Amino acid sequence: MARKGPLTKDTSTVALGLAQIRVLESAANIADIQPAGVAADSIGALANTKFTSNTDWFKLESGFPLMEDYTTPIRESAMLECAFKEITPENMALAFGTDTTSGSYTVHSGEVGLGDRVAPDYIRMEAFYTFPNGTNTMTIIFPRAQVSASIEIDMQAEDVAAVPIVFESKRADSEVSGGDAAWDSKPLGRIFWA
Repeated sequence: MARKGPLTKDTSTVALGLAQIRVLESAANIADIQPAGVAADSIGALANTKFTSNTDWFKLESGFPLMEDYTTPIRESAMLECAFKEITPENMALAFGTDTTSGSYTVHSGEVGLGDRVAPDYIRMEAFYTFPNGTNTMTIIFPRAQVSASIEIDMQAEDVAAVPIVFESKRADSEVSGGDAAWDSKPLGRIFWA
């Protein structure tokens, strides 16, 4: 009997599990289009990871009744949403928009000020995902990103707290201050498979 419906073509391409979120300095890595992060750059255990690429479309219509003639993109964005489980001074500062790549934070001591927020610092975010076969990887690279979040630590009696944050990709091409020509054809970053 022949099987019907959408059958798996290659099991090594099926995603299951979470990506590891790695945060690096943007300026020091801006010219590098290859993944630059290592496991030590990770923000730690996560509750979820979700990549979204939004596009707003313009549709040209003509005639009576109106019918579509042409579609073209007019706005594009990319973001990665996640929720971190490790409530450290470094992760909380990152959630408040601070570039934490200097290494000056420790696991259990430090402070994050409240009530004096400014525009978030630019950082490089890499979401490193290993497919279940343990061999193939996919890396989402935002060479110049900002973190936006309304901070919420929801503590529960029988589950760990998870703080949601959003990494928003910003232009990294040579036409913007802090950008590089390496990103001229992919100004918001790229997704890389290996």
